[in-house]
Amino acid sequence: MPTTITFFPVDNGDMTLVKFGDADATTLLIDMHIRMDADNSNTDTHDVAKGLRDRLKKDENGRPYVDAFLLSHPDEDHCRGLTRHFHLGSLNDYPDDKKDYKDKKIVIREIWSSPIVFRRASKTHTLCEDAKAFNSEARRRIAVNRDKNFSVIDGDRILVMGEDIDGKTDDLGPILKKVNECFSVINGKQSEFFSACLLGPLDAQNDEEVEESLAKNQSSVIMNITLAADAQTPDGVKFLTGGDAEVFIWNRLWQRHKHESDVLEYDLLLAPHHCSWHSLSLDSWSDYGEKAKTDTDSRSALSQARKGAIVVASCKPIADDEKDPPCIRAKREYLAIVGNAKDRFYCTGEYPDTKAVEPLVFTVTALGVQPPSKKESGSRAAAVITAARTPMPHG
Repeated sequence: MPTTITFFPVDNGDMTLVKFGDADATTLLIDMHIRMDADNSNTDTHDVAKGLRDRLKKDENGRPYVDAFLLSHPDEDHCRGLTRHFHLGSLNDYPDDKKDYKDKKIVIREIWSSPIVFRRASKTHTLCEDAKAFNSEARRRIAVNRDKNFSVIDGDRILVMGEDIDGKTDDLGPILKKVNECFSVINGKQSEFFSACLLGPLDAQNDEEVEESLAKNQSSVIMNITLAADAQTPDGVKFLTGGDAEVFIWNRLWQRHKHESDVLEYDLLLAPHHCSWHSLSLDSWSDYGEKAKTDTDSRSALSQARKGAIVVASCKPIADDEKDPPCIRAKREYLAIVGNAKDRFYCTGEYPDTKAVEPLVFTVTALGVQPPSKKESGSRAAAVITAARTPMPHG
């Protein structure tokens, strides 16, 4: 089976499943937003938990699992549903073996998390219960790794994405990934089907003003993930994802990488912060409207689209109003970045129809990223968008 990237319709939130085309069908889940209504069969809200389970494999004990789960940051719209649908704690304490498959909690073999999440939890905002549970589980796994000299089994694995201040992460060697580091290991196994380059969170700072800006911008884990189409095509699709990173972060990333902009190139971009204007501008959309100015450097960072690139907005339907997110002006900017080709911008709240949403599934091919079929036309065939290896011109 080919590598696929599935964006679940979760309103203003993120939930993305990358399923590799390797023999193990390795899975990476990026964020989750499983609302209570989505678990209620009496509502029209799409059942994303069932959709996720249907795409996962079972282990030798019949338990559904993801090989890795990346939490970009601990906002509720990125971790809602964690305690209802996922097992936390040692696998020795897994409680659902006698339940029907649909009721079994999903095993997370490996967690990918930023240390800044833990350090900033009490400084920036009150965490929701799911975020608190995630933090506790991440701390448990770090403690187990330290205690067992980093030789652990599934369910205890963790990778820490980025260094923290005051030497807090200095002893995490084997499970620490530094910013600007690229890696191809998932759940303890080397993979030929992906390579992830860690671009953020930005390095923790002792400067209080910079730290305040980082905190305000929900300093998210930012990755550019290269996904293989097959063993012969390692550079199939570059997928750039950055949680809720806002304008300060993207500005800094461009200043850091403008002379090596290829690290920001993408074939598929998840529009930051649910297509928010705040990722592209310091000006408030509701205050300034069309007079709001884009931040040149931030837009440059988000403009490194390769030919045929696609932008996905994980959000509600985008209306021409003052709301943000999603923001109509941000949508227009992203459309301009991909050459004003309407078939290269997708909104999860609008596919295939605002009244009956379904997951957006993109396929990695030797020719680039293949978008979902146009269900409204009844056609089962999807046009393949060729991804050339140079950025598109932008202005």
